[in-house]
Amino acid sequence: MHILFLTDNFPPEVNAPASRTFEHCREWVKLGERVTVITCVPNFPKGKVFSGYKNRLWQAETIEGIRVIRIWSYITANEGFVRRSLDYVSFMVSATIASLFVKKVDVVIGTSPQFFTVCAAYVVGLLRRIPWVFELRDIWPESIKAVGSMGDGFFYRSLEKLELFLYKKASRIIALTHSFKRELVLRGISAEKIDVITNGVDLSLFQPRSKNQALLKKLGLEDQFVAGYIGTIGMAHGLEILVEAAEILQGMPAAGNIHILILGDGARKGVLKRLSDQKQLKNITFVDAVPKSEVSDYWSLLDISIIHLKKDPLFEKVIPSKLFECMAMEIPVLHGVSGESADMVTYHQVGEVFESGDADKLSALISSLNQNSLVLNAMKSKGALAAKTYNRSYLAAMMLASIQKIQTI
Repeated sequence: MHILFLTDNFPPEVNAPASRTFEHCREWVKLGERVTVITCVPNFPKGKVFSGYKNRLWQAETIEGIRVIRIWSYITANEGFVRRSLDYVSFMVSATIASLFVKKVDVVIGTSPQFFTVCAAYVVGLLRRIPWVFELRDIWPESIKAVGSMGDGFFYRSLEKLELFLYKKASRIIALTHSFKRELVLRGISAEKIDVITNGVDLSLFQPRSKNQALLKKLGLEDQFVAGYIGTIGMAHGLEILVEAAEILQGMPAAGNIHILILGDGARKGVLKRLSDQKQLKNITFVDAVPKSEVSDYWSLLDISIIHLKKDPLFEKVIPSKLFECMAMEIPVLHGVSGESADMVTYHQVGEVFESGDADKLSALISSLNQNSLVLNAMKSKGALAAKTYNRSYLAAMMLASIQKIQTI
């Protein structure tokens, strides 16, 4: 089977959509399938083309057996609704055209959260008379509304109608959470064509490991209890709480060895750095995003990981992908997200849950775990067990099986 996958994020970008798509496609190639990915030149999240690439009409490369076609799109940083929309629409048009030149395709997949890429998959499926799959990573446009980038007006309602149209027209829907599936069923989409394939972790890349001593020394974190956030610093994440928690901890005599590490880029990073400078915080360090091959070195520095999203009913339906990476590396989690992902943390006993936006609770939990190695070690061992359930290779095989169902209908 020849699978055509449309995505606007792909390695060497290191965000969650890029990692999931690459790891699934790589596993499908190992299983004997032919895979072509159409994407743009790597530029996320700063909107700057990565070294070694140019924003051309068409350029092709092969990555671990995957044929990758990079096409032109309007490029901008991951901020600003109008410019990001132009980015999405330009990729939709370019991807649709480019897809028509890929020979002998059996199925096309479009991945969200923004569904202009999924629109391209629908059109390609229609023009080529092949089935198409909607990979549902997020409920969009509701997620835009949740972060305050769009009001409940005509444009929003129009996008909702388009969203529902795409759900109905998809040959199959791959939802990342059970909450997403329940939402779609309530909106009239047949449960029979929805499969849930959660995010997971590449266990060959993310494993328990000792702290990288050279990196600790470079960052001046020797003998520190490190609480960290690694990932996109976006509008949905509400990471001002990390600066607030750092300020509280800086005023606690017993928390003198606690340091907060933030690694990543995104629309809110500049705001957080300015806020930290204003508060004259000495216990927080910002690090720019690094290549995926280096991310596990930074994960190794963390005694605990902080996962956080703004308080909104929408985010109760998501499962942040970094949760699985933390489990695999035996890093206990302080989880500021309600809903399905919080239930997962509690069920597997891999961390503590706190209410989104509660900096007092977060700082108290950090301080408590700093002084309780027995609890910390118990969470680590539970994480290693839980991670086996979310092995990316196994989940990729499940998704392939779901796609293959279309061929038998």
